[in-house]
Amino acid sequence: MTKLSTLSREQMAQAQVLVVGDAMLDRYWYGAVDRISPEAPVPVVRVTREEERMGASANVAYNIVSLGAQASLLTVVGDDDASHKLEKLVAQTGIRPYFGRDAELQTTVKLRVIGRQQQLLRMDFENTPKSEILASQSATFATLLPTHQAVLFSDYGKGGLAHVGDMIALALAGGKKILIDPKGSDYSRYSQASVITPNRAELQQVVGSWHSEEQLRTKAQNLRKELQLEALLVTRSEEGMTLYDDAGEVHVSAQAREVFDVTGAGDTVIATMAALVAAGLSLRDAMPLANRAGSVVVGKFGTATVSYEELFAKELL
Repeated sequence: MTKLSTLSREQMAQAQVLVVGDAMLDRYWYGAVDRISPEAPVPVVRVTREEERMGASANVAYNIVSLGAQASLLTVVGDDDASHKLEKLVAQTGIRPYFGRDAELQTTVKLRVIGRQQQLLRMDFENTPKSEILASQSATFATLLPTHQAVLFSDYGKGGLAHVGDMIALALAGGKKILIDPKGSDYSRYSQASVITPNRAELQQVVGSWHSEEQLRTKAQNLRKELQLEALLVTRSEEGMTLYDDAGEVHVSAQAREVFDVTGAGDTVIATMAALVAAGLSLRDAMPLANRAGSVVVGKFGTATVSYEELFAKELL
């Protein structure tokens, strides 16, 4: 195995990442399943425990601080109970929250019902923020930008990144590294980012399918050049991940682990990349560590994080 780069705790602690995007509250209802409902052929879950966690861009920021780096979270939420619970959770982790509020916006909540250690149902509560609130966040973005080495845009397609093009331009002018977890089939608005990190399915939406490594290489490099990206990182599940840049490509294989839950694994990968790049590593040096972080987090349930100790465990270096 290629020797991985390392960073001291002090180097990691100096890294500051500005996370921008859609935040949400993840709710979990756990319970016992003892019978089938007489009303319909569905299990009856007797809820015995409830849990709330940060989701989407909030989980991305949480991954960054869990590694020992610093994170600010810029997002738009409603002025409702879910948003205040989310902001409290965020603040408790050491993330610096910058929440824009829209009284007409319903903060996104994903409610998962768990029985017998399996997800039985997910319910989503959401709507779309007003452009006026998003515009005001652009001004806050400009104010926060100078104190961060990297900017991470976490796009979940909920409307929170309507002004991403303007923000990218500001970040470029400030000489910041720009990492994007993309959404949708039109990546033109991410033009000139340092790196975007689609998974296989997301990339196929944009460039179409491929039938060989050579076809994938050609499509990936063509997209990278078209968007004027420094690099394109394709996460490939059990196939590991591949980074395409001007020097060609570099691939790392998935690390064999028991997969318990893939929820939030993409968040962990890009959060790790951002923290390491903000601390001074190149994209190529950061990628194998991000791959390891993803392999660790899939062994945990729900949206989870990786610690500095787990990332730099000596037995894995």
